Amino acid sequence: MNLEFFIAKRLIKGKEHKSSISAPIIKIAITAIALGIIMMLIAIATGVGLKHKIREKVAAFNGHIQISNYDNNRSDVSITPVSIMQDFYPEFANIEGVAHVQAVASKGGIIRTENTFEGIIAKGVGKDYNWEVFKEYLVEGKLPSYSGERNDEVLISRIIANRLQLKTGDSFFAFFLKDDNPSKNPNQRKFTITGIFDSGFEEFDSVYIFTDIRHIQQMNKWTKDEIGNFEVFLDSFDDIDEKTKQIYGSTLSNLDTQNIKTKYLQIFQWIGLFDFNIALVIGIMIIVGGINMITALLVLILERTQMIGIFKALGTSNWSVRKIFLYNATYLIGVGLFWGNLIGLGVLLLQQKFRLFKFPNPKEYYIDYIPVHISVSTVLLLNAGVMVLCLLMLLIPSYIITKITPVKAIKFE
Repeated sequence: MNLEFFIAKRLIKGKEHKSSISAPIIKIAITAIALGIIMMLIAIATGVGLKHKIREKVAAFNGHIQISNYDNNRSDVSITPVSIMQDFYPEFANIEGVAHVQAVASKGGIIRTENTFEGIIAKGVGKDYNWEVFKEYLVEGKLPSYSGERNDEVLISRIIANRLQLKTGDSFFAFFLKDDNPSKNPNQRKFTITGIFDSGFEEFDSVYIFTDIRHIQQMNKWTKDEIGNFEVFLDSFDDIDEKTKQIYGSTLSNLDTQNIKTKYLQIFQWIGLFDFNIALVIGIMIIVGGINMITALLVLILERTQMIGIFKALGTSNWSVRKIFLYNATYLIGVGLFWGNLIGLGVLLLQQKFRLFKFPNPKEYYIDYIPVHISVSTVLLLNAGVMVLCLLMLLIPSYIITKITPVKAIKFE
């Protein structure tokens, strides 16, 4: 093995490579491997990054899992209240992987100004609400605080603010129908805008405003211990199906459990297609890189036919000769992987830090810039996979060495 590796090394570094006909073929093969790994890294990083961002945005408005009364029929507004006095609130002590539980309530209404009006869903939140997920989306003002007495602070989206021509510090009136008697005069509330957010998710931004949950409780004539539903955040989205079953089994029989994958099925079916696209890009790039390496290997074998004949005449086995060329190919693949990783990861780090590349139509992707997300383990597995698959593809063309006879090979020119 050491002798075979030494010979392969001499072939790689030999001066004859610089002037041989195989030199441009080898450069093309290395370039193909480098371009392939660049494309694969970008496909994985952007595909996974976009999936994560969309999931984060959906979860920011809904939590990963919602627990509500069955009578609500999975409505976006709270109809039948749920008691806040539950064994799982404020923490799921018997289920691991639950990061946070918060109580919320929602009510449909209308914001009216002097010139126009807009239909909204007022989402009431309390002091237990996790505002960390919204800090990234805050574009003006500050986040409201509901830890003290009930107040009139609200957080609205940029879309609603633009439609109603409102800004931070402005006040407006909102009207909400009375559930017990819709024919009566609606409930009226005056709110003051403390902050404006822009998540890029128009489906939510065009509807939701955030207010003190005690306003919703008072308008619905609920007690302070009654809320609309619970939102559960998980440590890992990958566990959402398993945790949904566990939470459903640990709550009372009158409570329904639903996760965002079920509630927003079309969105998650769409982002599920990203996996297929990523796999398709990886498959095509590996095939292209493999074909180029096969071509380079065949050229090397053809160019070294006399050397192969001499080795065989000296009693070297076919497998030993094949390994010399496979070691040579491994080095060439490694060079391609090195440059591909250097360029690919460099581009991804620049995009992650400076957000250089934007979507031409952000509304279609719910985000204006192209997000990236990639882990060290993914990079290592990808490189190992490319190396192994390319070498497996090279085993077949290297078999041609066994067909070369010493006499004919030594005479070959």
